[in-house]
Amino acid sequence: MLDFFTIFSKGGIVLWCFQGAGVTESFTGPVNALIRSVILQERSGNNSFNHEALSLKYKLDNEFELIFVVGFQKILTLTYVDKFIDDVQLHFRDRYKNELEQKGALKLLNNSFEFQDDFMMLLREAEESSKARSPAHMRSFKESEKSQKTVKSMIETKGGDKGKEQGGKKNKNTKKEGEDLKVLAAIFLSFHCCDIFSFYHSKSPKPQKPKEKQMRVWDMGGSSTKNLDYSDSRNGEHSLNDMFWRKCVQLCLFLSSKKGGAFGGMFGMLKGLVGSKSLSQDDMEPVLEKMRDHLIAKNVAADIASQLCDSVAKKLEGKVMGTFTTVASTVKQALQDSLVQILQPKRRVDILRDVMEAQSQRRPFVITFCGVNGVGKSTNLAKISYWLIENGFTVLIAACDTFRAGAVEQLRTHQRRLNSLHPPEQHGGRPVVQLYEKGYGKDAAGIAMEAIAYARNQAFDVVLVDTAGRMQDNAPLMTALAKLIAVNMPDLVLFVGEALVGNEAVDQLVKFNQALADHSMSDKPRLIDGIVLTKFDTIDDKVGAAISMTYITGQPIVFVGTGQTYNDLRSLNARAVVSALMKA
Repeated sequence: MLDFFTIFSKGGIVLWCFQGAGVTESFTGPVNALIRSVILQERSGNNSFNHEALSLKYKLDNEFELIFVVGFQKILTLTYVDKFIDDVQLHFRDRYKNELEQKGALKLLNNSFEFQDDFMMLLREAEESSKARSPAHMRSFKESEKSQKTVKSMIETKGGDKGKEQGGKKNKNTKKEGEDLKVLAAIFLSFHCCDIFSFYHSKSPKPQKPKEKQMRVWDMGGSSTKNLDYSDSRNGEHSLNDMFWRKCVQLCLFLSSKKGGAFGGMFGMLKGLVGSKSLSQDDMEPVLEKMRDHLIAKNVAADIASQLCDSVAKKLEGKVMGTFTTVASTVKQALQDSLVQILQPKRRVDILRDVMEAQSQRRPFVITFCGVNGVGKSTNLAKISYWLIENGFTVLIAACDTFRAGAVEQLRTHQRRLNSLHPPEQHGGRPVVQLYEKGYGKDAAGIAMEAIAYARNQAFDVVLVDTAGRMQDNAPLMTALAKLIAVNMPDLVLFVGEALVGNEAVDQLVKFNQALADHSMSDKPRLIDGIVLTKFDTIDDKVGAAISMTYITGQPIVFVGTGQTYNDLRSLNARAVVSALMKA
């Protein structure tokens, strides 16, 4: 019932694959989609992925840098898949451990991984165990534990509370005792690292007849020194060396005799320091919990923060830590790398190059702006107009906000100011910015269509379509926006959002994309292509909205608004944003 199963390295080398009987279509398409949309985009928190009619389950092996992927029809409910993929991973690792430990792509290519018989055996066992499971029998009330309880058993007595309190105290004492053992272990390490012999010399009893201790004296008349005696003779059998090792043995026996494995914990700490510790979920959980709270405090949406931390846990689980690195530093570095990868677009949006390509086709390049009310769509449209004019292009602004009072007048003011900065006399007597408007109460999709036709006839390079602000829950206005985009098919759809929002950013983008998909007349609907993040200068280091918006859409942040003037438009520096996000 499986369509395919494949094992490949993170470098892209396929080590082994299986294709089900009767399956003719290649599995490269779904696997490549998984790599592009999940693995490369650092979205591996969830181990499932849907591609058309297929459902894919995957598992990362971070120790050997392997990926195990199984695919089956989405309509099937295969309960054994999760356990089956775990079994295949363990079996494959155990059998080819020596080959996998060899580094280098050529060595992996030269090895032969014959895994067909083992795979079929594991598959048969998984299918038989799934069939053997009988449906759970629903118990009657008399069979349940609740029926055995009486009123008396549910009342807590004073003595019981006291015993519970005592038990709690015992746990606290046990915890305190464990802390004491850690302190003793630290003292032992300090003794070992410092001049332990000097320490014991100061604490040991004085000998009965010590020799007079001399200092090293430099002979000023020459370059030689007098090598003087530094030894300390002792009567009896308690020398410094014997005393030191006796104390060490006593401390080790004391630690090893304590319940809780403090002695093993001490050496576990040393083992982690020298780089032989393999990370587990339990090791990372406390650090990830703090990282999750930190991201939420920096304005990352709560669901996105949880998914990011889960993705980092999947990425690091089973990985061997580097030498002298802690769990916290390892997790933090992995999270930083993931955040940078998320903010860097999977496709590059180069507006200037696309405008020149549209010029070669003798048509205008059309950009549509959408977003909720009051986020700065018209203001940032004017900033982008100024940026395009500075790069030598002519712009036509289509006033398609026929709902808000003053929207057309605001755009007319921007047009007048931009033309004053670039007088028509400097451009052959032709204004570099024009406004196309039909007043209020008209159909926005029709005005946009007329503006695009006018720009084509008048040889404008770019058309910027301003739309009315609308809340994501307003169904009629969302339908009108979807109609405008479906009818005119702009080259670029930019969502304008505030950098101040947190969880709201996720809701806005999800519902905007959903509305565009639901009301599209095409099999491949036009969704949001990029994001303009406004009011970025007002948030200090709470830059989490950038992560939330990019993560939920998978689209890049094209521009960032950083002020009130036409020059206050910047491209996003992913590493600077991540640095501000991770700052305590």
